[in-house]
Amino acid sequence: MKKNIHPAYHEITVVMTDGKEFKTRSTWGKEGDSMRLDIDPLSHPAWTGGGQRLLGTAGQLSKFSKKYQNFGM
Repeated sequence: MKKNIHPAYHEITVVMTDGKEFKTRSTWGKEGDSMRLDIDPLSHPAWTGGGQRLLGTAGQLSKFSKKYQNFGM
């Protein structure tokens, strides 16, 4: 491997939205820095299901078929 081309890989502390902390290794920041998350699996609707309307796969397929029914004819 080439020398001096890789970023520094060091230990940081990650702080979740509820205040929990854990240590991990990263190229972000400097040794000992704390990364405070604005979004994490405890608060983001993608993980919590926060009132999102979900379409079934059959609904998506019929919508796609209807949209492209005359394509290529």
